[in-house]
Amino acid sequence: MGEVEAAFIQAPEHRPDLSIIAEAQGIPVIDLSPIHQHFENDTVSDQSAIEGVVKEVRRACKEWGFFQVTNHGVPLNLRQRVEDVSRKFFSQSLEEKKKVARDHTSLSGYYDSEHTKNVRDWKEGLDFLAKEPTLVPISADDDDDRTTQWFNRYPQNPPELRGTVLEYIDEMEKLAFKLLELIALSLGLESRRFHGYYLKDQSSFIRFNHYPACPSPHLALGVGRHKDPGALTILAQDEVEGLEVRRKSDQEWIRVKPAPQALIINVGEVVQVWSNDEYESAEHRVIVNCEKERFSIPFFFNPAHYTIVEPLKELINEQNPSKYRPYNFGKYLVKRKESNSQKQNVENLLISHFRLL
Repeated sequence: MGEVEAAFIQAPEHRPDLSIIAEAQGIPVIDLSPIHQHFENDTVSDQSAIEGVVKEVRRACKEWGFFQVTNHGVPLNLRQRVEDVSRKFFSQSLEEKKKVARDHTSLSGYYDSEHTKNVRDWKEGLDFLAKEPTLVPISADDDDDRTTQWFNRYPQNPPELRGTVLEYIDEMEKLAFKLLELIALSLGLESRRFHGYYLKDQSSFIRFNHYPACPSPHLALGVGRHKDPGALTILAQDEVEGLEVRRKSDQEWIRVKPAPQALIINVGEVVQVWSNDEYESAEHRVIVNCEKERFSIPFFFNPAHYTIVEPLKELINEQNPSKYRPYNFGKYLVKRKESNSQKQNVENLLISHFRLL
């Protein structure tokens, strides 16, 4: 990955300004145990606890767009197993990893900065689709209605990887639906309001990230600043710090301290549009470490490719008119994929060009 250092020397605008980094103070940590107690007991007191969680979710989405959850229901031993297979995969030779290299025909597979030509990012990754096959537009062209199918590329080693990934994806989906229900309730909507965008098809995927120790961390980023295009991201990370969120109140970068057994939740651009800017997706990035490698596993909960994303009718009126014109999620996802595989000065495509004046 020596190419990265030269790229950042030529592009200083991508270097992290370490002088403005603040420790993570105030990023909400939400206890989800009342949800499980409610399903078990369904009492008035449980309902009151649920309402308390909904209020916490609303505050976190409005003030941060990021929060951590504890007592989330994802088995700790499963999380440990999925982290173990990730480490085992990345410990293999580059030749072995490239046997499942990603190409233009699918989002699934292995990649690194040299493979994708995105030399700004100091990392390597391995992606798996939540649904196989996953239907996506064949082109980002609005006039092209053709679709194609993406399939997973599972490595032979470690042999337990495939089963572990499928089990973990199942748990991520269960949690993601619960979180979407809480977000819907926090917006004054029926709890299952968002389920219809996922029940038949979806374009969700899981990613294994490996950020090697970087000899010149002041010249590189693990991942450049960006916002996630989907509805929600659920992130599991190890004990090595690196994730940073841009705080809305003053635009400073805040480092997220890993909380034991917690999962980090990121509101994506789709929720921002659905809520008509009531909730805003937060910009974030990953800083590399000069001494320690870092591992993380995000799950991107994305709606079906044919979903037309627009502000929900229940949330717009004369006093709060629609702030976005509708867009096709699948074509937007394809555009983002094409942009991320090229050397560009712009970090990512944004939903801002769908905003109504």
